[in-house]
Amino acid sequence: MKEKIDIAAYAQTITEALPRGILLNTNGAKFNSMVIGWGALGTVWGKPAFTVYVREHRYTKAQLDSTGEFTISIPLDGPIPSIAKVCGTQSGRDVDKDVAARLTLEDAEIIRVPGIKEYPLTLECKVLYAQKQELEKIPADIREKMYPQDVDGTYPMANRDAHTAYIGEIVAAYMIR
Repeated sequence: MKEKIDIAAYAQTITEALPRGILLNTNGAKFNSMVIGWGALGTVWGKPAFTVYVREHRYTKAQLDSTGEFTISIPLDGPIPSIAKVCGTQSGRDVDKDVAARLTLEDAEIIRVPGIKEYPLTLECKVLYAQKQELEKIPADIREKMYPQDVDGTYPMANRDAHTAYIGEIVAAYMIR
């Protein structure tokens, strides 16, 4: 069962959960979920929006580029360690994360990307705009800390690659009960 919510009423919950780890879900060749700690809830072009940042070599990026849809799943009582471990350290190229993390997928209302019952606050999003970061425009101290060039960009935990920012229009928002 889904209970529609007012995004504004949950804005603080969403923004407080984000740095602790929420889930970005895609559904291209197969369902995939990854932990994110960066993002932005807001309004773009008069539409409610959630912006996600995905590194260049991530499996999630290929799925987003092909489908243009994603869901955001937010826990109400903090991240669940067993889910965060699988979705935060393994690549969807190699693992079926819904099986490995024992996720209960719930069909979406409008798009084709399911939500996750264990992380019940759900935002369904359609990509309005995507833009790859230009690392040289990021302040040097942030660039050196967040994008060190002495790591392999294909390793799942690597952090040298630039992100692509995906601005997603929130087309549905609800709590999975």
